[in-house]
Amino acid sequence: MKVENRIYPNREQMKGFFEESSDDQPIYMINLLKFKEKAEYKDGRETSLSGREAYALYGEIIEKHLIEIGGEVIFKSKVTRITVGKVDELWDAVAIAKWPSKKVMGENMMPSDPELLEGYQHREAGLAGQLNIESVEGIFDD
Repeated sequence: MKVENRIYPNREQMKGFFEESSDDQPIYMINLLKFKEKAEYKDGRETSLSGREAYALYGEIIEKHLIEIGGEVIFKSKVTRITVGKVDELWDAVAIAKWPSKKVMGENMMPSDPELLEGYQHREAGLAGQLNIESVEGIFDD
């Protein structure tokens, strides 16, 4: 199994996200996060923030936004070790966000709100890469 952390989805992943149904039920996004040692902002601003600290600023903004649109952060935690299986490099943190639906999540992927846009700058500055796993309720249902 090849594992590749990324900041954003590729075209094929985006197409699959929007083509598949289940727009009317909640969607859970499981985020396996890898942070940069030091935050790096695209606009070149000087900072003493670590990647984790920059991402935490994004986390505060997106968590508030999720609540406003009917979602929530279900879980967030530091990753400590792999208990079963093997990966070359461990992620730093895991977060599970519940969105009201795929439709709502899709509508919020390209934000125009200045606070969200600033949040995305912190996300990009702090995040080295991630796996973002889409999930819906009914784990054993077909």
